[in-house]
Amino acid sequence: MTSDDAFHLTPHDVRAQEFSRTMRGYDRSQVDEFRERVANELERVTRERVQADERLRSHQEQLSAFREREKAMNEALIAAQQLRADAREHMDRESEIMLREARVEAQSILEKARVEERLARQRAEAAARQATAYVQGFRSFVERHLGEIRLLEGHADSGATFLGDGDGTR
Repeated sequence: MTSDDAFHLTPHDVRAQEFSRTMRGYDRSQVDEFRERVANELERVTRERVQADERLRSHQEQLSAFREREKAMNEALIAAQQLRADAREHMDRESEIMLREARVEAQSILEKARVEERLARQRAEAAARQATAYVQGFRSFVERHLGEIRLLEGHADSGATFLGDGDGTR
């Protein structure tokens, strides 16, 4: 299932959902309480996803800044090579030292940024998987109970009694 195919449900959708009333329906207060719990959980998951997205954006901005630093370092290296003409031998040694340090620092910065980006992506993917699993589990729960409701309605329509003493009462 792609993210475009995902079932989108907001806490407002859950709170606003109305159910038709039946003679032997569910306890309205229990349904309302459950809807509120589901809405609260959706809000929590949504907040976590927003936080993960914000962390990802922050890491992407850091990566961009690191790349700008690398670009600046490369430009500094070119300038150092141009100055080399005035004091070639002295500057050759100095520029080699600067080049090695710049590469080590750039590699260190890039590796750290990659690790942080990878971790942020993993967290975001884990949050998305949890949300998908939650929605799928909830959908399965609802479908299972709808099946039970249909079965109970079928029994009620055929004159069957419910868990009572045989006189049609509970």
